[in-house]
Amino acid sequence: MTDQTAFLTAAAALLGPRGLTTDADLVEPWLTDWRGRFHGRALAMASPANTEEVAALVRLCAAHGVPIVPQGGNSGMSGGATPDTSGRALLLTLRRMNGVRKFDAEGQTITCDAGVILENLHHAAAEKGLRFPLTLGGKGSATVGGLISTNAGGTQVLRHGAMRAQVLGLEAVLADGSVFNALTPLKKDNRGFDLKQMLIGSEGTLGIVTAATLKLIPAIADRLVVWAACPSLQVARALLLHCEGELGQALEGFEVIPMDSLDAVIEHLPDARSPLEGRHAWHVLIEVVADRAGADSLQSRVEQAIAGGFEKGLVEDAVFSSSEAQAEAFWLLRDSVAPAERAKGPAVQHDISVPVERMPDFVDHAIATIEAAHPGVQAIAFGHLGDGNVHFHVISPKGSTAALWESGQAKQISREVHDLVVAWGGSISAEHGIGQIKRTELERLGDPVSLQLMRLVKKALDPAEILNPGKLVSLAPDRASA
Repeated sequence: MTDQTAFLTAAAALLGPRGLTTDADLVEPWLTDWRGRFHGRALAMASPANTEEVAALVRLCAAHGVPIVPQGGNSGMSGGATPDTSGRALLLTLRRMNGVRKFDAEGQTITCDAGVILENLHHAAAEKGLRFPLTLGGKGSATVGGLISTNAGGTQVLRHGAMRAQVLGLEAVLADGSVFNALTPLKKDNRGFDLKQMLIGSEGTLGIVTAATLKLIPAIADRLVVWAACPSLQVARALLLHCEGELGQALEGFEVIPMDSLDAVIEHLPDARSPLEGRHAWHVLIEVVADRAGADSLQSRVEQAIAGGFEKGLVEDAVFSSSEAQAEAFWLLRDSVAPAERAKGPAVQHDISVPVERMPDFVDHAIATIEAAHPGVQAIAFGHLGDGNVHFHVISPKGSTAALWESGQAKQISREVHDLVVAWGGSISAEHGIGQIKRTELERLGDPVSLQLMRLVKKALDPAEILNPGKLVSLAPDRASA
């Protein structure tokens, strides 16, 4: 009996027929990342039913030297949940672990398994008159474990922060099969390192998140979504400051979309149309919410704020959502930018951040620099202006072959974009993680002391590198993938 056969036999006995499969037809859909840039192979796909099975499986993998690639909803943007091409790794999905363990309506917390889908979490909170204040376009597939492992952001970071701010407690299985259990939420706990924060954003390289206790907030009583137009990103930034001053904590989302991106969405979505007449350089999506105490005055407060924007020359045109369906239609346009772009052809995407106040000037400078250096490409930026994070995408020249362009010019463009970001004091990864797509760039541009500290932590927790190898950080810097 070979080592692989022995491992598979033991894993099958541990997990049962629902918990382990080598059926190529069942495994194949999970071997390619969402963007279609990475395709790997796997020894098998494991679907444990609970934390005890995860722990036993990890111990088994450690004993046989089988690498583990944890995967949530497979909606990541950095190839962080895709195995390599060796076929040695076990693909681990926690999608069967999708239960709510505890709901504390009075304490406004929920403890749930890592496989809970974000949209289902929203529904569960809403049934109790509460809400989970993080959402994103992939809410129908993204899982709690994946969101934690990548410290996901989304469209409400402006007010509520990224996933790190929502996690009150955590349970995770470490590389030796031991279970780190810190699910109990405490507002004050000064017993040394906050170890759960080390696991958040570690992309499955330090431990496998199996459950979490999450913060909830009261459900909103009303919301109003405004679709506005601005002549420049600098003016959009001024409008953001104006709205923050007028609306305060009621301002929950502020997204920017250039005209070219909106054109792509309208072409991509059946029956879609621009909310405004005419063409405008920049479109802005503004979401304002209110609790029961502020619901009656929400409309008038927002109208007053936007009227003030018109008076200051910050708004060219605007339309207010007249119903929940129209509000959702506005958000659908925003959430469809990435799929619409993908449908157009090859592009290289950058999930970046720079200091908020510098973002408008950075975007103008970066677009001009990249388009001048690479004739025929189109550079666009869209996203979360309020927290300094935009998605900076560069679309290939017409007629480009995806594989050739992505392996050649696109790589050079990414280096140039990342160089610009670092020169402007920013980060090459704002919310999508490093995965395998940015490993080399992190080694090239990252702070050497920070990288060494990450390697020391990795060596301490996973010396055999069985947890998500080839992602984020490796013990030997020269092993970073190209």
